[in-house]
Amino acid sequence: MSLKSERRGIHVDQSELLCKKGCGYYGNPAWQGFCSKCWREEYHKARQKQIQEDWELAERLQREEEEAFASSQSSQGAQSLTFSKFEEKKTNEKTRKVTTVKKFFSASSRVGSKKEIQEPKAPSPSINRQTSIETDRVSKEFIEFLKTFHKTGQEIYKQTKLFLEAMHYKRDFSIEEQSECTQDFYQNVAERMQTRGKVPPERVEKIMDQIEKYIMTRLYKYVFCPETTDDEKKDLAIQKRIRALHWVTPQMLCVPVNEEIPEVSDMVVKAITDIIEMDSKRVPRDKLACITRCSKHIFNAIKITKNEPASADDFLPTLIYIVLKGNPPRLQSNIQYITRFCNPSRLMTGEDGYYFTNLCCAVAFIEKLDAQSLNLSQEDFDRYMSGQTSPRKQESENWSPDACLGVKQMYKNLDLLSQLNERQERIMNEAKKLEKDLIDWTDGIAKEVQDIVEKYPLEIRPPNQSLASIDSENVENDKLPPPLQPQVYAG
Repeated sequence: MSLKSERRGIHVDQSELLCKKGCGYYGNPAWQGFCSKCWREEYHKARQKQIQEDWELAERLQREEEEAFASSQSSQGAQSLTFSKFEEKKTNEKTRKVTTVKKFFSASSRVGSKKEIQEPKAPSPSINRQTSIETDRVSKEFIEFLKTFHKTGQEIYKQTKLFLEAMHYKRDFSIEEQSECTQDFYQNVAERMQTRGKVPPERVEKIMDQIEKYIMTRLYKYVFCPETTDDEKKDLAIQKRIRALHWVTPQMLCVPVNEEIPEVSDMVVKAITDIIEMDSKRVPRDKLACITRCSKHIFNAIKITKNEPASADDFLPTLIYIVLKGNPPRLQSNIQYITRFCNPSRLMTGEDGYYFTNLCCAVAFIEKLDAQSLNLSQEDFDRYMSGQTSPRKQESENWSPDACLGVKQMYKNLDLLSQLNERQERIMNEAKKLEKDLIDWTDGIAKEVQDIVEKYPLEIRPPNQSLASIDSENVENDKLPPPLQPQVYAG
């Protein structure tokens, strides 16, 4: 999905939110722009093509081995006998490989097949472990919900338990393969209810929501941000990126939200709270609900500010601003978790799918944010990113009387900090300049002294002996009269 930045703000063509195959459903960057259905079709085509290529390579290698083995035999009889055994061995090996490949790529998704139902003889330790309070509560709610469907409910509960037991043995699989198994299970159960149980579509959707809640509450700790993926690395990268962009203002993003209005300020706080709360949920549908509530608060904030309904062009920049201001924990992990294990129908259509697709676009924009996107010069952008300075805040005299005192004080403190930072930079520059001047002055004085010394060298001569021994040559000192003494006269 291409993102565009214009002087009037951030704009994404709504057609770019849809599946690039043209099916009409919402696409997703994690699925390379496809919707869930088209992505699975493309994924299966690629896997089948890869399997076919592998089989062709294996058959060619086997033919080469046959020819080499046949040519190494000395007699025709021995050659025929050995070749027959080789053919039998090759056939058995090929049958085993076909079974393994089919089981790996397709049978794992058919949780309802008889073979897989009979496979787990003993209950999984994960099912019998001591569950948490939330897991027990969800299990009781799921059982009570299915009781209203009688026989169909019993069949659903049986298939769900078998699926959880099968997933226990697939924990060593890659997260993509576990996601594929889960999506196949959703599809198989939904199709079975519609074809065999004749369940209305609206009730199927409610049942699928309960199934998702039940299985994902149990699988959450194993499939959310697994160690085999780079989800945690992506979380740290986007968190660091958002922290570096703390200086971005609503004016730079052309956000049509006035936080000076108390109602709008409350909506912004609620939106940030909802997007942060997403990480505390276990079920993908609950995480989507947090995104939806956040988006609705954003639309309400825009509506109050502009006194008219918000447009899509107003929504995306405001969502970006909320994400930058909230810096949600484990953002990438939550997006990947929803993409992998949510009921695909929710991501393909409806408001949940629309809001989730916009969130993915917002994260992609933040990752690629540059000076041009914010209508800044590259020099200013680099200075802001390095922390050397920050954009000027709104002057205190321009605040309206109804503005929140805490917000005004916060901006005032930020402005003071910015001024102190600038003063500190000036003092440091002057101090460095003074230090350099002192060093230059010292070096100059030392050079001048050296020049004078070299021009007028100081010669130290020995003392004159005749002058030093003047008194020593006077040998008749004892014949001199004594010195005069003071006399006292009475008178």
